[in-house]
Amino acid sequence: MSTPMAPQDLMNLIGGIALSALGWFAREMWSAMTALKTDLAKLREDIPKTYVPKDDYREDVRQMNEMLGKIFDKLDKKVDR
Repeated sequence: MSTPMAPQDLMNLIGGIALSALGWFAREMWSAMTALKTDLAKLREDIPKTYVPKDDYREDVRQMNEMLGKIFDKLDKKVDR
């Protein structure tokens, strides 16, 4: 015959299981956070290589508009014969 568990033993068992589950969850969260930090660092390195900064893009568009304006001015001044 087996003896019933004492209330303290039952609480210790439940507490142990709960703390084990909490420890596993905390370890998984820590691993995910570490992976996210690594991905974010890589993204910070890759973004300047892939995308044009907004200020550079605006400057390029401004220069193109100036060149097109000069071309249109020359075309307007041209006299067709």
